Amino acid sequence: MNIVLFENLDADSFLPASDFRYGHIIHVLRLHEGDSFSAGIVNGASGHAKIESLDESGIRFSWTQEKEGDEARGQVPVTLLVAQVRPICMKRILRDAAMLGVSRLIVSGADTAEKSYQAAGLWSDGEYMKYLLDGAMQAVGTGFPEFFLTPSVNHAARLLSPHAAHFLLDNTENAPLFSAGDAITKACTVAIGPERGWSDRERQFFLESGFSVFSLGGRVLRTETACVVAVAMAMHRLGVL
Repeated sequence: MNIVLFENLDADSFLPASDFRYGHIIHVLRLHEGDSFSAGIVNGASGHAKIESLDESGIRFSWTQEKEGDEARGQVPVTLLVAQVRPICMKRILRDAAMLGVSRLIVSGADTAEKSYQAAGLWSDGEYMKYLLDGAMQAVGTGFPEFFLTPSVNHAARLLSPHAAHFLLDNTENAPLFSAGDAITKACTVAIGPERGWSDRERQFFLESGFSVFSLGGRVLRTETACVVAVAMAMHRLGVL
């Protein structure tokens, strides 16, 4: 992690030794009293923290703001809509989505996805927040994606802005390459399917919901790989990458 994020920060703050961030600061960054580290508020300002004292109970530090919220967040106007996959793969998607700076992340059930994924401990235990936080801290941004978990693409579509451009990334035959499209001039959504792909019903639903179909090329990508490629291409077409 290249910035340490907190839910809130005061000029004088305390981080208990039981917090995972304590271990990172002490054992990974190897900081001592008087040292400084980058710190910020989730979806807020960023700045630098200075360690005033530390012991086995925790770290007391002061914090100085350097960037306002909008500048510190570093997010892009991209919504990633991705179907449920195995939790071990979903953890990578969560981390990478936050790292790339997507503003919204919608994880949806799908016709061909395993139904058990929806009830995984990753969601029920709130573990997913850890991976989103880890991605944001790696990218030195305070921006945290607005997150939604939905049972189907029908439910997911209700969360989409009618003013955004919507793209379905699929391996449909003869679909044009997403990378070859024109510049995107407004917020956009990229939809990535599950391990066994979208069903014909879902493809038709996306078309009726105003999605344009594009391809990521002739190779069949894993869902987590397709997410990174699609978001990166969208960022390029938006002119931010």
